[in-house]
Amino acid sequence: MPEFKEFNDSATLVAALTAQVADLLRAGIRARDRASLVVSGGSTPVLFFAAISEHELDWEEVTVTLADERWVDTSDAASNEHLVRRHLLQNRAALARFVGLKTGALTAVQGEKECADGLAEVPRPFDALILGMGNDGHTASLFPEAARLKSALALDSGQLCMAITPPIAPHERMTLTLPALLQSRQIILHLVGLEKRAVYEKALAEGPVGEMPIRAVLRQTISPVTVFWCP
Repeated sequence: MPEFKEFNDSATLVAALTAQVADLLRAGIRARDRASLVVSGGSTPVLFFAAISEHELDWEEVTVTLADERWVDTSDAASNEHLVRRHLLQNRAALARFVGLKTGALTAVQGEKECADGLAEVPRPFDALILGMGNDGHTASLFPEAARLKSALALDSGQLCMAITPPIAPHERMTLTLPALLQSRQIILHLVGLEKRAVYEKALAEGPVGEMPIRAVLRQTISPVTVFWCP
């Protein structure tokens, strides 16, 4: 079972999350002279991005990348890279190196190789991976019923990233595959709200991974998972 950390409010959660991620990055820098941080998009991590961007770290030794990306221009408001550049790669964290997933290719499928080549330059195992979760049980861009979901979840795929198109959500995506996500020293699932708590509890119950792909992360024993939740 993942470790579950419950907080009274978002401010307390963000402070604790910032401290833990900073400690993980410092440990990586101490041990290997470099560290890597993988983050997710959406509105939930924005306060965390702002907080850790002010944190005193050897940011020039940190590489930041994404768990997934929409195949839109990086200036588009829907772009996770746009979000990260606006809220995380600021202040002290402006010194960090960033490796995006969006390439100049017309489609995500056409961009897979170039994206994988970029990801290969990010130190692995990742020191910290922060994931979110949708109300449908998706994480990164591992969506239920997506045509390539089985391939993206296969631990023997040998692929770091894969193009995937959600059945319902807009935009073609590029996602880190499950084996890439699990190349993490610590996985943190950041959840806010009673609805997300209910979805998480459902994901812990018996049921197929294809129905709620977050189960693939919660059930694995390769990388430790800690859940940070507040109402």
